[in-house]
Amino acid sequence: MALFDKVISTYAGFSGYQGNPPTTEQEYNSLDWFNDWQKPSWEELQVKINKLNYQRNRAKEYPPITDWLDGMVKNDQAQIDKDIADCLAVKAKYPKGVA
Repeated sequence: MALFDKVISTYAGFSGYQGNPPTTEQEYNSLDWFNDWQKPSWEELQVKINKLNYQRNRAKEYPPITDWLDGMVKNDQAQIDKDIADCLAVKAKYPKGVA
């Protein structure tokens, strides 16, 4: 599912549109909607889409939680510190609100 579809489907009154998910404001404004409704602005949608983008990107690159758990069980502070550093590197690579 396209991120656009995931976001737009959360709005009250949304019943669908005909065509491909838009990638520009011009495409968005020319969509053929299935009903008349108060659609959100392109800018509002972009904020929500960007939020999902950084979350998806981070989730794909975070180290497995088992690495941290293994370090905790073994009381291996170096392993725990490495896992924390790896997570912070992913957060820096994909900051909130950046496309």
